[in-house]
Amino acid sequence: QVQLVESGGGLVQAGHSLRLSCAASGRTFSTYGMGWFRQTTGLEREFVASISNYGGRTHYAESVKGRFTISRDNAKNILYLQMNSLKPEDTALYYCATSRRPSDSRWAADYDYWGQGTQVTVSS
Repeated sequence: QVQLVESGGGLVQAGHSLRLSCAASGRTFSTYGMGWFRQTTGLEREFVASISNYGGRTHYAESVKGRFTISRDNAKNILYLQMNSLKPEDTALYYCATSRRPSDSRWAADYDYWGQGTQVTVSS
């Protein structure tokens, strides 16, 4: 059974940083691309960042490019999202997901397993 467990969310002031983690189990981690998405109440789930199975390719939403960095540790089966210069508009529930393929993708339909999410709240 594939399990994804996010952690690292919290309440921070604008301009500060957080690092999210996603611990994966039940699947050979290095075989699949991974991604981070976020969702605010009443809005659709939004792509944040993605990474290919060995980390050679990454993609970012324009809104986070230059501030967020996605990475992975295949030896530990952990996906990370380093978030710097946080803004109030980054407030959301952040989800990690595992792709159906080795490549990364910005499309939610390309991901088959999702975590429960970790809340990030940025105050102004």
